[in-house]
Amino acid sequence: MYNTTHKRPFEVSQAEYPFQDRWFQYKNAQIHYVDEGETGPTVLLLHGNPTWSYLYRNVIKGLKDQCRLIAIDYPGFGMSQAPAGYKFTPQEQAEAVQTLINSLQLQNFILVVQDWGGPIGISYAVKKPDNIRAIVLMNTWAWSASVPQYLFSLVIGGSIFGKWLITKKNFFAKTILPNGIFHKEKITDELRNAYLAPFQTANSRLRTWIFPRSIRKAKSWLTEIESQLSRLANTPAQILWGKQDEPGFRPKEMKKWQSFLKLHETETLDDASHFVQEDRPDRLIANIKRAIERTK
Repeated sequence: MYNTTHKRPFEVSQAEYPFQDRWFQYKNAQIHYVDEGETGPTVLLLHGNPTWSYLYRNVIKGLKDQCRLIAIDYPGFGMSQAPAGYKFTPQEQAEAVQTLINSLQLQNFILVVQDWGGPIGISYAVKKPDNIRAIVLMNTWAWSASVPQYLFSLVIGGSIFGKWLITKKNFFAKTILPNGIFHKEKITDELRNAYLAPFQTANSRLRTWIFPRSIRKAKSWLTEIESQLSRLANTPAQILWGKQDEPGFRPKEMKKWQSFLKLHETETLDDASHFVQEDRPDRLIANIKRAIERTK
């Protein structure tokens, strides 16, 4: 079921992303993930839109001697194929992640989430809280949209203009992503190319439009997750919040997480925006280490 021989659809810097590719058969597609480190607790790293496991490269390099780190590329993202008939909804992506968890028989693992990785990962956590050792959570949500989120969804995910921007101009990967990184000196050509590579055609970019559209369209699913968040009240949690992410993810969302995750420790970052993994991988590494320490 798992192999290391499937061909990459594109190349990235070996120095930046020095990991062995792993693949598993999901329906009729090859799904890509990395699985680095053989000792210590297991850490599952979930990305959002329009990113992939490359987002966690610095965290994996920094912790692979202390943990087992697994980072999946959702179907249709990064190096992963998508099964025939796949709609790229967050519900389907959550199902793919759950399949990986079950297939690898992951137990008592630390769940690391950000952006759409939040509802995708938390939808599993609320069902199986006893299998979650700790949660490390960055700028994300798992409930029906706030007013700014709804308006963003309406403009970008609900209009012909928004669809044109994304499919014809690659707006998410080319513009929104770098705008979500506070430390502009980190936005190198190498980084841009790594995030642009999966989306070379208008058809491939459509999946990055489904996510903002789903902020509204997946309301019932998000509401269902929220109704179960109390099941995580006794789960140790590290909240790491980029403060330069407004109006997308504001302190209001952070405080809502704090109200659900009773055993939280929170760190806010003045020099991080939406993609905390790019801005401050050092602090994410520190928070994962702290989650390990708290749950020994």
